[in-house]
Amino acid sequence: MSAPAPLTLAYYPGCSQTGTAAEYDCSSRACCAALGVTLIDVPDWTCCGSTPAHTVDHHLAGALAARNLLQAELAGHDRVATPCPSCLAALRTASRHLALPEPAEGLYYRAEVERLLDRPAPLRASAVSLLQVLDEDVGQEAIAAAITRPLAGLRVAPYYGCIMNRPPGLMDFDDPENPTALDRLLAACGATVVDFPFKTECCGAAFGMPRLDMMQRLSARILDMAEECGADAIVVACPLCQMNLDLRRSQVNAASGSDNRMPVPYFTQLLGLALGLDGDGLGLDKLVLHLGPALAAAEARAAA
Repeated sequence: MSAPAPLTLAYYPGCSQTGTAAEYDCSSRACCAALGVTLIDVPDWTCCGSTPAHTVDHHLAGALAARNLLQAELAGHDRVATPCPSCLAALRTASRHLALPEPAEGLYYRAEVERLLDRPAPLRASAVSLLQVLDEDVGQEAIAAAITRPLAGLRVAPYYGCIMNRPPGLMDFDDPENPTALDRLLAACGATVVDFPFKTECCGAAFGMPRLDMMQRLSARILDMAEECGADAIVVACPLCQMNLDLRRSQVNAASGSDNRMPVPYFTQLLGLALGLDGDGLGLDKLVLHLGPALAAAEARAAA
């Protein structure tokens, strides 16, 4: 099979990927480079407002997100890829609202956003998730053909989180209740994908700050189900999900009275390993619950 055609996209890393989720960023860049996808950072990108901004002011939230789309558009890009579902939701929400025709609310929304930006707001540039780029533009066949170190024996629970594919009319990617793009990618990497019924359940998200008890309860349910399904690891595509399930594991375990030690890598970290990339360049050392024991168990299982 011939290699996929080279692809160049604007890339919006988002704030988390430059800090607490730096491993998501470095592994995303490494995987894309290995698969022939060139990522060009949105020039002078800034915070998109993520989930908190709209609770303060919808127009401010729109301006924060629209500015990044405009920066990409001015640089000659019509598509912006981001690894973060929260960033994706903010970018796509702004784009959708700015596209509303007259005499809908969009006219007023656009005027307020343009006033805050002090320049015309974008219309052409659209946002897409990095997972969608890998699934639809690169394709699972091309990914499978590029695998040099299959993850044989590794049993994984694909966890999409609650906003990667929802609301369906906005995100417009995969099935909102039973998405399978991540399942297919992990299978292409040689892993065994378990049937995980909680793949789109909420982990508590940002409620870990005002309602720690809620986050603990919801995250514990996800971890318990992954364990019940026989997974060695929960594979995520969201920085906030990863933080709740990995960094805050001791809090979750303490609240639920359990001792769950299942690792929670980003899907790009496992993809990078399967592509034969160096683990140090994938940020594996940043995982609180290390992946090594799960990989060792998988190797032993595959060799048996």
